[in-house]
Amino acid sequence: QVQLVESGGGLVQAGGSLRLSCAASSKRPFSSYAMGWFRQAPGKEREFVSAINWSGGSTDYADSVKGRFTISRDNAKNTVYLGMDSLKPEDTAVYYCAASRGVSLYSTAGSYQYWGQGTQVTVSS
Repeated sequence: QVQLVESGGGLVQAGGSLRLSCAASSKRPFSSYAMGWFRQAPGKEREFVSAINWSGGSTDYADSVKGRFTISRDNAKNTVYLGMDSLKPEDTAVYYCAASRGVSLYSTAGSYQYWGQGTQVTVSS
């Protein structure tokens, strides 16, 4: 079992930046899990944003955020981060952190067994 708690969301103007954090607690080492970020805008399905493998050596991004968002992890702190730059109004959504018992990269929600409660990101134009 993994408990995930996101933080760092908020209201920002277009072009601004935010950094989301996701703190994990588990009996297994944090490095046992691949991690991902997803988001869900009102009236839309949850969509993949970014993923990182167990070591942080491999990452993946949705085309819509590539070049603007950066995923990273600190296994010593049991935390995964999502740096978001050049934010756009269409980035407005609830952002969810997710953990997978696998160690590779996963872009589908079904590959993740554990989810946080989400943090709201609102980008004003």
